[in-house]
Amino acid sequence: MSFPQAARDVRWESVIGLEIHIHLKTRTKMFCRCEVAYFEPENSQTCPVCLAHPGTLPVPNEKAIEWTIKLGLALECEIAEHAVFHRKNYFYPDNPKGYQISQYDEPLCLNGRLVVPGPDGDGAVGIVRAHLEEDAAKNVHLGSAAGRIGGATATLVDFNRAGTPLVEIVTQPDLHSADEARRFLQLLRQTIVELGISDAEMEKGSLRFDVNVSVRPEGSDELRTRTELKNLNSFAFAAKAIQREVERQISVYEAGGEVEQETLHFDPGAESAPPLRSKEEAQDYRYLPEPDLVPIEPSRELVEQLRGELPESPGARISRLAADLDHELATDLVTSGRDRLYEAVPGENRRGVANVLMNQFAASGVDPAAANAGELAKLIEARSQIPRDRFLEALAASGDPGFSAERYLGDGMVADTSELEPIVERILAANPGQVEAYRGGKEGLLGFFVGQVMKETRGKADPRVVSELVRAKLSSS
Repeated sequence: MSFPQAARDVRWESVIGLEIHIHLKTRTKMFCRCEVAYFEPENSQTCPVCLAHPGTLPVPNEKAIEWTIKLGLALECEIAEHAVFHRKNYFYPDNPKGYQISQYDEPLCLNGRLVVPGPDGDGAVGIVRAHLEEDAAKNVHLGSAAGRIGGATATLVDFNRAGTPLVEIVTQPDLHSADEARRFLQLLRQTIVELGISDAEMEKGSLRFDVNVSVRPEGSDELRTRTELKNLNSFAFAAKAIQREVERQISVYEAGGEVEQETLHFDPGAESAPPLRSKEEAQDYRYLPEPDLVPIEPSRELVEQLRGELPESPGARISRLAADLDHELATDLVTSGRDRLYEAVPGENRRGVANVLMNQFAASGVDPAAANAGELAKLIEARSQIPRDRFLEALAASGDPGFSAERYLGDGMVADTSELEPIVERILAANPGQVEAYRGGKEGLLGFFVGQVMKETRGKADPRVVSELVRAKLSSS
C-alpha cells in the first residue's frame, strides 16, 4: 500500500495509545517474600523463587491483588469475578524462567476510562485493561554515556527487580497529540499516587510507559500500521518522542512509502529512535494458563469495600478549581500535589495564592503536607511589602514545626513611626508626580512608595507600619 501524490495533499491526524507500567509499593514481591527495594547492591534481594530455581512454586501477594482492584475502580473498570494468571513466554536475559507470570484474556480490570478535564471541556481516554503481573529483572548496560543499550559494550543483569508486583494499564488509541498524551500521563500518575498504591517515581523506574503511534488522514477512522516507542520514563521525553515519530511517519507516507510495524528505542540525548526489533503481537508470546496458580475470584464485599476507600479523583478537583482559576493553573496545582494546600490557605486573592504555591513555594522544596496553611496565608498576603529574599527565606522555613510568619514580617524590623516618618516624607517629596497621581485616584501607587521606603531602609522597616504611614501622609492635604 503506497500513497504517492495524494498523501501530500491530506491533513494528518496522529493516533496514540499507551501501555503504562506501575510498580506497586507492597513490602514484598509478587510471588515470593523477598522485599521490594531500590538502589540496594545488585542481586541482594533475591531467592530461589524469583531466580526461577527448578521446583519452586509462586504464592501470590494478596495486597497487590487488592491494590490492583482499587486502581481498576478508580479507572471506572469492570472488576472481573474470575481472573486468571497466564505464562507469557519469551526468552530474554532479564527473564530467568523463560516466561513471565502475567494476565491475558481474563485480567482483573476491564473496560474503564479516565476523564481528562481540558480547557474546552472534559474528554475521556478509554482503558482496555489493567492487569497484574511480575516485573522482569533489570538489564544494566555498560559503556554507554547515558546507560542505554545504544552504544553499550556489555550488559549485566540485576535480579533485585525480578518479581516486583507490576500493574500494566493499556489504553484505547484515544489520544491525538503529544500534549494530550502528556496531560493524560500526568493525571494518571497523580491518580495512582493519591490511591497510595505506588510512588510512581520515573527516576527509579516505578513508573514506565510505552507509546504506540500511528497516523491517518484527518477525519478517517482507519487504524494504520503502528510503531511502539519503548520504555519512556519522562513526560517531556514522551511528548518529544511522540512528536518526532508522528513527523517521521507522515514523511514516510508523503514520500510514497509504508510504515513498518516495529519497536523503537527513543534516545533523548541523540534525539533519535532507532529500531530495536519487529513489534510483537499476542500470539508471539504463546500465552498459556499458569498451572501453579488458582484463578482470582474477588468477593463483591471486598470490591465494595475498596470502592468506598476511593478519594475524590484528581480530575474532579481540576474541574472544581478551574471555576476560580484557569484550567492550566488548576491542572498544575492538582498534578503537582499542591492543590490541597491551596484550598487550605485562606485569602481572597486565589490566583495570587496559586501562583505563589506553583512558583516560589515550589522552588523552596517544602513538602506541601508539612506547610502551615494559616501562617502561609499571612506571608502571602504581605509578600509585596517585604524584601524578596526575606519572603523566599520564609517560604523555605514554612515546613518546619512551629513556623511563624510573624518572625519574618516583624522580627528585627523598624516599626517606630518617629524613625520612619522622616524617611516617608523624604520619599514623597522626591516623587511629586506619583503623589499627585495617587491623589488623583491611582491608589495602586501605594506599593511604589512602600517599596521605596523598604529600599532605603534595606528591608528593615515594618511594611505594615510603612503602609499605614504612607497612606496617612498621602491622605492629608
